[in-house]
Amino acid sequence: MTARTDRIVRAPGSLERIEARLTGAAYAPHRHDTYAVGVTLEGVQSFDYRGSTRSSLSGQIVVLHPDELHDGRAGDGKVFRYRTAYVAPVRIQDALCGRPLPFVAGGISSDVRLARAVAALLGDLARPLSELEEHDALADLACALEAVAGRTVAARLVDRRAALAARDYIEAHIGGKVSLGELERETRRERFQLSRDFRATFGTSPYRYLTARRLDKARRMMLGGIAPARAAIACGFSDQSHFGRLFKKTYGLTPNAWLRAARAHDRSIPA
Repeated sequence: MTARTDRIVRAPGSLERIEARLTGAAYAPHRHDTYAVGVTLEGVQSFDYRGSTRSSLSGQIVVLHPDELHDGRAGDGKVFRYRTAYVAPVRIQDALCGRPLPFVAGGISSDVRLARAVAALLGDLARPLSELEEHDALADLACALEAVAGRTVAARLVDRRAALAARDYIEAHIGGKVSLGELERETRRERFQLSRDFRATFGTSPYRYLTARRLDKARRMMLGGIAPARAAIACGFSDQSHFGRLFKKTYGLTPNAWLRAARAHDRSIPA
């Protein structure tokens, strides 16, 4: 097979994320000093890894551990396409409070928990991840890797005071920038510990809680006559397209379609 690279696109932002479309024998044997965690989107992604040939089909997750020798090629000689994030091991260990790095045997998984975490990390490569969004995605990824690796983690005490303080801060700053540093200062709790406290208390992460409150505020503004584009900016979304994607993902309709439906069904209830 001849090596031919069709396309490798890098996403904006500090975390290295790529989408590649390759043909034939794409990569010679090499190593990364990071986790390479990705999803196969098209074709058969084959590679030699820890003494065996592995083949990932569309929708399957590939997890290559740091410093493990591997190559890459089309398993059927045709085109294959995938997305991958390269995550420094220290970021996974930080999320796990210093516990040993998880190892996913075989390098391929169809586990739904891992698929969800990878989708959050790689679902949108058109824009950089916000600080809170990236932190949230890496925390989910670390927990999913640990679960898939079969490691049992003992339950921890939850600092409910810190979770409540973080919630109050988020709700007071819906339309502004909410950073991890601000949440740490407000709660006097380290960011990954705070993330676990928040999830245990509210059933979701600080980032997803903030997003839900922003979307809810935007809906109320739209019903009050504010145009979706203006509501998006007022509620802290980076641009209208980002707002539209999150809105549809949450409510199943675009902002304009939801607004039309909401107005059509706005009827007074008789006494």
